[in-house]
Amino acid sequence: MPPCLVLISAGLCLWPGFAHADGDAQAGAQVFKKCGGCHTASEPANRVGPSLMGVVGRPVAIFAGYGYSDAMKAFGADGKVWDENLLGEYLLSPKTMVTGTKMSFPGLKKLQDIENVIAYLKIMATK
Repeated sequence: MPPCLVLISAGLCLWPGFAHADGDAQAGAQVFKKCGGCHTASEPANRVGPSLMGVVGRPVAIFAGYGYSDAMKAFGADGKVWDENLLGEYLLSPKTMVTGTKMSFPGLKKLQDIENVIAYLKIMATK
């Protein structure tokens, strides 16, 4: 495991965690604008990236009609599911977590922004 990912993972273990994230969905909608050029969370349509509508609780790399990178398919091959913890780790540094991913976004550095985006994605799954 790359040293950077070890540090990120260790930090997440020490932090109260994403498992009980109490983010603000309204604030998350604002943060999600950084993602909106490539993703949508309000409709099941792919853009440059796959739709994130219903992503919380969805298995990794399975959204219909999207051509995932080999790296992302391999990452999800063991049955990983995008729960709050996995999304939280991924959103810190996508390229570190999934080496070879097509996603060019460097990540969200503020843990509150990550919690807020996850809260937003959870709300959008129910619309």
